[in-house]
Amino acid sequence: MDPVRNPYAPGAGSPPPELAGRDELRRIVRIALQRIRIGNPAKSVLLVGLRGVGKTVLLERMRIDTEADGMQTVRMEAPEGRSLPALLAPQLRVALLRLSRVEAAKDVAKRGLSALAGFAKALRITYHDIEVGIDYEPEPGLADNGDLETDLATLLEQVGIAAKEAGTAVVMFIDELQYINEAQFAALISALHRCAQLRLPVMLVGAGLPQLRERAGSAKSYAERLFDYPEVGPLASADARKALEAPAEALGVKFDDDAVKAIIAHTRGYPYFLQEWGKHAWDLADASPITLSNVERASTVAIAALDESFFRVRFDRMTPLERRYLRAMAELGPGPHRSGDIAAVLGREVSALAPTRGKIINKGMVWSPSHGDTAFTVPLFDEFMKRIMPGDSWRNESA
Repeated sequence: MDPVRNPYAPGAGSPPPELAGRDELRRIVRIALQRIRIGNPAKSVLLVGLRGVGKTVLLERMRIDTEADGMQTVRMEAPEGRSLPALLAPQLRVALLRLSRVEAAKDVAKRGLSALAGFAKALRITYHDIEVGIDYEPEPGLADNGDLETDLATLLEQVGIAAKEAGTAVVMFIDELQYINEAQFAALISALHRCAQLRLPVMLVGAGLPQLRERAGSAKSYAERLFDYPEVGPLASADARKALEAPAEALGVKFDDDAVKAIIAHTRGYPYFLQEWGKHAWDLADASPITLSNVERASTVAIAALDESFFRVRFDRMTPLERRYLRAMAELGPGPHRSGDIAAVLGREVSALAPTRGKIINKGMVWSPSHGDTAFTVPLFDEFMKRIMPGDSWRNESA
């Protein structure tokens, strides 16, 4: 069992050797994109799911699919603390430059670049982090009002006109959308709505944590009619089995059936964890087939690796009170849990803990499936919290 040939790829956004169980989602998005390309109506798509379900990998695969179909794509990740205009401007410049090389779209793409110049110049006063090359002089009155919602709608309209003339579409793939400021998200939704009204081939395929649905609805009430929200969840047993077995079989290695069942039970079908267990089971096996004994030994190593990386990096971002809140949730089990039950574990009033809960939601550690409920955004995090904060001493720590 050569560790160099180990096919499993646990990592942030690392593509797995076998993208199992996502074909239907890819098909749905592909149909929507083909529809907008020819001027038919289609909703933009926001993939929602917990950490570790492979949203980033799926988003990138969809982008590759879209490029292969001859459409223009831009790929972005929405980091905390950076503005949407700063994120979009350089990527839209690249898309417009590509469109300007198509003879039929040359003039309108150049006008789009003039719109981008006015957009960047006007909004740089408000959003100081905008950095974008200026290829053409701004056209007075074109996307230069200094109001993000108005100017972004005008800019995307120009992008859409250029894409239509070129016989293609421009598709924005944006990851971690839950981190975009609500007012800026509202401006993006409004701009997409304008393109949809004009039947222009501009579309968003985004991804984010489950709270993205609520954030979109809060930003614009009509967002529920503008987007589809397919859920990306853990893999079904057959797909989890395929994700494990297919990469090994391609290299002449097999798993015992009991070993596969044990990995699926440990990981609950979450793609990131399947890769982690597969990697360590491979490294600890002496020869094919990989056995149940190998998997049980690998479980200890895999859990330690997750504790030191996947879980720990999130735990370290929490304040002491936020950690206690998460530990109280873990005491109640995987969840979701009522806010009153969490407060009772901590011996506090719900109202006193509301600001703490809000901060943890903003950090992307928990979300609210329904009013008054709280759930982890990271699978198996309740088990981690019990390992890292064992016993009952955390109950009596000062806030």
